[in-house]
Amino acid sequence: MTETGRRERKKAATRQALADAALRLFLERGYDDVGVREIADTADVSVTTLFKHFPDGKEELVFDQDLDREASLVAAVRERPAGLSVPQALHRLFLEDGSRRVRTDPRFPDFLRLVDSTPALREYARRMWLRHEEALTRVIAEDAGLPSGDPGCRALAHFALEATTLALGAPDPEAALARIFALLDSGWTGTAAPTD
Repeated sequence: MTETGRRERKKAATRQALADAALRLFLERGYDDVGVREIADTADVSVTTLFKHFPDGKEELVFDQDLDREASLVAAVRERPAGLSVPQALHRLFLEDGSRRVRTDPRFPDFLRLVDSTPALREYARRMWLRHEEALTRVIAEDAGLPSGDPGCRALAHFALEATTLALGAPDPEAALARIFALLDSGWTGTAAPTD
């Protein structure tokens, strides 16, 4: 058990080192001007090791948390405590340390610009986003006992995923996120945000 745990930690550390090296190089020089060999060298691993961890190559290095993120979205709905609504559970997920760390990372605006300015990354991000939306729609519909393509479930999934982007430019992103999820939880009333 200890050996397995050590192996998993080493594997996770290697993945993180590769993702960090790739992002640093991409932000410094641009996505198209950096090759996988240079990323592997910077992370002090072989190209074979890079592809073992990231079989889809450079795009996957940029979105290294993709599969974990999708699994956590589904788990937030399926495994939420009794009495917690789906929007409340998703809001809680977006407030967790991992999500907050990404949003507050000083490189995050540069990361968004990199994705927006690189056609291959924009396309990868679009496909990833649609896959997450589809998975979240399905689990919300399953939870509510509705058909998998229910438009209300799709709308909730869509806007829940969009919430962090919508909150990003606000003077107080955490308060904006809370306002968005309060709206998703209670529905639109057309009234001002409550004051404490």
